[in-house]
Amino acid sequence: MSATVDARVGGVHHVSLTVTDLETSIAWYQRVFRTERLDITIPHHGREETGYSVLLPEPRSGLIFGLHRNVHNRGEPFDEACTGLDHVSFGVAGRAALEVWTAWLDALGVSHTGIVDETEPITYSTVVFRDPDNIQLELIAVD
Repeated sequence: MSATVDARVGGVHHVSLTVTDLETSIAWYQRVFRTERLDITIPHHGREETGYSVLLPEPRSGLIFGLHRNVHNRGEPFDEACTGLDHVSFGVAGRAALEVWTAWLDALGVSHTGIVDETEPITYSTVVFRDPDNIQLELIAVD
């Protein structure tokens, strides 16, 4: 890489997840993250015949959730013990933000771990919950 070009990763632009029931997942992500569905679909690049994604931007952060329909999806729930994704973690501003999130998840009836505080190997607090396909999502505040 060129020493004169700032090539740092500046954050996460989007998270793309293959789901078993696209409409159910769209409704869930719209409720939980208050996303807005764009009125477009994006074919799978180079594999257009396998399906497409729907884009759901989160208006406060700009993070985009891409939810994918794939014709080869056999409908099995997500399992982080298999090769591929383990979980997705979203940073929040602090423990108070986690308290707001747990209240929001409670209001929606979304099961979660509650706030878990850790001190080893670093100090942080998390809340873990799962989407309709069992994909593990985490909110984290690092002190």
